[in-house]
Amino acid sequence: MNISVIYYSMTGSVYRLAQEVVAGAEEAGATVRLRRVPELIPLDIIESNPAMKQAAEAQQAVEVAMLEDLVWADGIALGSPTRYGNMAAQLKNFLDQTGPLWAQGQLVGKAVGFFTGAQTMHGGHESTILTMSTFAYHHGMVIVPASYAIPEVGATATGGTPYGPSELGSKPELSDHERAIARAFGRRLAEVAGKLRG
Repeated sequence: MNISVIYYSMTGSVYRLAQEVVAGAEEAGATVRLRRVPELIPLDIIESNPAMKQAAEAQQAVEVAMLEDLVWADGIALGSPTRYGNMAAQLKNFLDQTGPLWAQGQLVGKAVGFFTGAQTMHGGHESTILTMSTFAYHHGMVIVPASYAIPEVGATATGGTPYGPSELGSKPELSDHERAIARAFGRRLAEVAGKLRG
């Protein structure tokens, strides 16, 4: 099965989650594309912020997402940091360009799941995933949550929800707990995508 992991990450936290989702999908035998959506923040603002500049440099080698990455995939993982309980404008801008795919039904029946990150425990982990999921309803996709089937989801008070993997606090590194959830989610998404394709 083919899995596309498409994300936006301003300071690197969601990028680190995306890498773990990729690793999990590959463990399940998937061929995976890791893609970032285009940045919309002006370059001078990025250059003036050390955290943003460092994150941008770390992600330079990641290819920019194209609509073809959605068509190619049997399963799709979409990631964004929370912006006031919603997805970031960068990911929304990319998804808003999928009208032609919607008109042709090209994403109908594909597996899709979501991941996010927020600075605080109640800063929008679940609502951000819910806002991303409306995209899937309109395209007729099959939503794959992390769920409590992943034991770490309910185990500790760091990132991770039954809705999807998440990162708490914009840390330099993911916690072991967050890493385990993201990786298990990648495996789960690939397995469900494979069953749907079959």
